[in-house]
Amino acid sequence: MRVLLVSTYDLGRQPFGLASPAAWLRADGHEVTLADLARSPLPALFGNEPGLVGFFLPMHTATRLALPVLERLRAALPKAHFCAYGLYAPLNEEALRAAGVGTILGGEFEEGLRELARHPDAAPPRVSLARQQFLVPDRAGLPPLREYAQLAAGEERKLAAHTEASRGCKHLCRHCPVVPVYGGAFRIVQREVVLEDIRRQVAEGAEHVTFGDPDFFNGPGHAMALVEALHQEWPALTYDVTVKISHLLDHRELLPKLKETGCLFVTSAVESLDDEVLERLAKGHTRADFEEALGLMREAGLRLSPTFIPFTPWTTRESYREFLRSLVDLNLADQVAPIQLAIRLLITQGSLLLDLPEVRARAAEFDAEALFYPWRNEDPWLDELSREAQRLVAREERSGAPRLEIFRRIWDLAGAGDWPLREDGAPRDAAPHLTEAWYCCAEPEEGLRIL
Repeated sequence: MRVLLVSTYDLGRQPFGLASPAAWLRADGHEVTLADLARSPLPALFGNEPGLVGFFLPMHTATRLALPVLERLRAALPKAHFCAYGLYAPLNEEALRAAGVGTILGGEFEEGLRELARHPDAAPPRVSLARQQFLVPDRAGLPPLREYAQLAAGEERKLAAHTEASRGCKHLCRHCPVVPVYGGAFRIVQREVVLEDIRRQVAEGAEHVTFGDPDFFNGPGHAMALVEALHQEWPALTYDVTVKISHLLDHRELLPKLKETGCLFVTSAVESLDDEVLERLAKGHTRADFEEALGLMREAGLRLSPTFIPFTPWTTRESYREFLRSLVDLNLADQVAPIQLAIRLLITQGSLLLDLPEVRARAAEFDAEALFYPWRNEDPWLDELSREAQRLVAREERSGAPRLEIFRRIWDLAGAGDWPLREDGAPRDAAPHLTEAWYCCAEPEEGLRIL
């Protein structure tokens, strides 16, 4: 069968969610075309109409961008079977089925896609948590790595590979889109598969690897064996991972080993510096825990790249200003990606946030076009501030403004007081980061694509 797999957006990374199922389908004898619309237009099919079209939906932005493309392809390919797969497919099942999607696949989707290609009338599980024996991702047909997000370290740019060592998560944070699908489970990608995927991307020029796992320390034994093998084979290769604050504390003895094996920075979804908000989000850490983890990371010589959701139904003017002041006090004002100062809480269908009475009280009816529950703060000034901050970040990042300058502009917008940092002319040590900012759980400004 001819199969078309489509990605509309995956944080500027070469999509693992296209390359992995492509390997399964091609090994099964199917002709597979990959279309990453974030980097290239839809391919001209010229009579080679696919019998199966799959949309990879790993995030909210990807899902919204997919809907108009889906409409176009359904009109052009009336005989094809349409499938949506990935984290946000089951979360948006109603909207996707209304748009003509016949099959929804969440969780571990490769086996289900293969089954559909073999038998278009098959009914694979809507959400599968099967322990799969993965194949090495087949990236043939995707744009080259140079067209994707790169590692920025000062003035230097390096090609960045992207792979996954695990999926799902053991934890049940209320706002997280992983939870409604995996429900506290996680699944690993076998070590040799990950290493061979990296090996092939290094051969294409990659000098850095981003591990896209929701939490690299869900399985610390698997994770550390992998990076030790990686470092042994490529001593100069660097990498970054995502780890919960609680896991950084629980596995603090592993932090020096991360540094030793080439880790440049660790992303952690801190979300808030307010303990009451952290409790409502069920994050499993406190502000004091975050500050301790930040200290441990600095002792190990590692960068911590925290992400935040500063605009929630519980945000007040003073709490937001205190958030900004705290980032200054913690020496993070120019270390945090500017978009992290502007993000609003995203409430999707199936979100555990809806279990909270105060969230239900603030949320409007589900918006079937925007694919989230809109909400408004009791103080309209904060809603306007979040919109202004998003616009400012988009504008200033396009112009190449330094992070500290953007931070100061948001500081002034928020009325946080006199600027506390003295301009002494001393150069700052630029934090290594990817050239497209990492974020999730964010309600976007209408009509605005931040990244």
